[in-house]
Amino acid sequence: MGINWFRYASPASFYPLAGKTIPWFVASAVLLAIGGLYWGFFETPNVLSDQKQYYRIIFVHVPAAWMSMWLYVVMAGWSLVGLVFNTRLSFMVAAATAPTGAIFTFLALWTGAFWGKTSWGTWWDWDPRMTSELILLFLYIGYMALQSAIDDVRRADRASAVLAMVGLFTIPLIYYSVNCPDPNQCASLHQRSSMKSIESNILWAMLTMTLAFWLYSFAVILKRVRNIILEREKYTEWVNELPEIRSQQVRS
Repeated sequence: MGINWFRYASPASFYPLAGKTIPWFVASAVLLAIGGLYWGFFETPNVLSDQKQYYRIIFVHVPAAWMSMWLYVVMAGWSLVGLVFNTRLSFMVAAATAPTGAIFTFLALWTGAFWGKTSWGTWWDWDPRMTSELILLFLYIGYMALQSAIDDVRRADRASAVLAMVGLFTIPLIYYSVNCPDPNQCASLHQRSSMKSIESNILWAMLTMTLAFWLYSFAVILKRVRNIILEREKYTEWVNELPEIRSQQVRS
């Protein structure tokens, strides 16, 4: 007998499921992050030695940049599902994704600035890749600001969902800022990105860190979704029957 996944579209059904999976995602993320950082910092000692040791920042910078784009697609995807099917949980997941996406975007820009200072001699240049990533950060901030600015939750969900959908143009813009069809037209300090050109040891370390960031995102997003559910459903009977809510009521 198959599992009816549609039942988890209900906040009441999704809340306990998310609570059970969060510890597994946290533990897996921590283990993979430790393994990925050790692999990257200690098992790739002489690769890219011409760039000295600062090249190791890529084990945080590149996965963070990948996650910043992937999470925006996730946020926009859930926003679209919410708009089409009018599902409350979809909007909640989208809202919970935005802060994590913004953090990874900021991390990508911050580590990129350190890379730029040591590699190119400048903290910031209005390079197409940097500029488009900065636009992505502003879109995340704009999404969260719009959510907070509108008191009516349903109107806020729909307005921010439309903004998320409009901002999707940034993702191909970031990719093609250094991967345009004609390399001569890519006026970028960044090199063209190609998985084939990366030394295998470095690639696997980066992919391990990417998976760690991915699992971390699941954990914090699910935790944030649970908090949003409690806030929006606080007057429902099922929330007031939760053990953690009942214990708080007893203490108060």
